[in-house]
Amino acid sequence: MVAEQEFAPDFTLTSDEGEEITLAQFRGRKVVLYFYPKDDTPGCTKEACSFRDDYSLFALKGAVVIGVSPDSADSHQKFRAKYGLPFYLLSDPDHRVAEMYGAWGEKRMYGRTYEGILRSTFVIDEEGKVVKAFRNVKPEGHAQEVLAYL
Repeated sequence: MVAEQEFAPDFTLTSDEGEEITLAQFRGRKVVLYFYPKDDTPGCTKEACSFRDDYSLFALKGAVVIGVSPDSADSHQKFRAKYGLPFYLLSDPDHRVAEMYGAWGEKRMYGRTYEGILRSTFVIDEEGKVVKAFRNVKPEGHAQEVLAYL
């Protein structure tokens, strides 16, 4: 699990557009890397649309927004098109990257225990260091919380 003030683990994942995206390609810019459970579900849609609605404010602060979930690139493409999301959605089907960041673990719902994405967001500075980790994120108002930090 990555901690604040540590360098963010680099990765390569496939985007909704089918291209290979690495974290390193954004060196020199701030990155808001957020992990979410599933495309087109109520909480994840609320969170994504919140980042969308404030996207210009993130850009003014020099930040790139990137969403990551285990969904396929095809699923991401449909989700992005349906809601007009202006940022990358990356596919992490084996949850390898989520595990590196501590965004994968045990969850409980309706008395059932299972493994899944732990909704988390990481602010990475221009040098590639994690400067803020938001864990156990609630979708409502989260984008504004991240903006306030930036």
